[in-house]
Amino acid sequence: MPIKIPDNLPAVKTLESENIFVMTENRAITQDIRPLRILVLNLMPKKIETETQFARLLGNTPLQVEMELIHTKSHQSKNVAEEHLLAFYKTFDDIKDQKFDGMIITGAPVEHMPFEEVEYWQELCEIMEWTKTHVHSTFHVCWGAQAGLYYHYGIQKQEVASKMFGVFPHRVEYKQSILFRGFDDMFMVPQSRHTTVLRSDIEKVTDLKILASSDKTGVYAVSTKNGKQIFITGHSEYDADTLKNEYLRDLSQGKPIAIPENYFPENDPTLPPIVSWRGHAHLLFSNWLNYFVYQSTPYDIKKVEERE
Repeated sequence: MPIKIPDNLPAVKTLESENIFVMTENRAITQDIRPLRILVLNLMPKKIETETQFARLLGNTPLQVEMELIHTKSHQSKNVAEEHLLAFYKTFDDIKDQKFDGMIITGAPVEHMPFEEVEYWQELCEIMEWTKTHVHSTFHVCWGAQAGLYYHYGIQKQEVASKMFGVFPHRVEYKQSILFRGFDDMFMVPQSRHTTVLRSDIEKVTDLKILASSDKTGVYAVSTKNGKQIFITGHSEYDADTLKNEYLRDLSQGKPIAIPENYFPENDPTLPPIVSWRGHAHLLFSNWLNYFVYQSTPYDIKKVEERE
């Protein structure tokens, strides 16, 4: 089944060129199916790029998914046209009386700042509190995962000595985790961050379970026991050239940046990057949608509420 997104969203043309089945709103209304309602809080500056990345992963499943986009009203985005936001995005005020089967909270380029100093922190806290009663399962990504762990459990992020930058091998620690059903013993994940969360801090919280990790970059996946909150520290959604573009951007700005690890053949930035994470990225989101959303969300979406 396809992903249902607004007719003129830029992602439509990109996904169709990749043979991902996209259903526009006009066609979807002719089908008598209740799609999974997935809300995406897009905190990234390049919103079109990010919304396309997540739409690609949400759309490559047998389920019909309706993706709704929101942005923070307390921060003015400088990297996307106002017309795009007005056409395709809502704010929290627009949707806070609705219920959703799932939600994704993206990363954000604010990791050097204390959480409380982020311009939209109070708004994000309101949204994260709201997810407890209005979203069946919430999927936090990178800085979004760090923010969620801090808000819900008081786990503080920690600076690392040098930027975690590249594509790194990870392993599934909790073999019974259905989030990683079908995964190989080792799988690759892009990472691009200056901060981390400590295993010792997570292990102090009895409600949290570490599911997967990397020897090089630490904890990767954490879940509450009931799967209502999932925290992913990496960027499985990244495009083939995302790390390349970050690397070239930092070089052009004179920032100290190493060549991303396990990414360019022979560490040669003039060669096309090796994509080694896409298959597991699709499986990760497919498992989340199937086991943590579709299999347990109520058919009557109005009945979505906090699970014990």
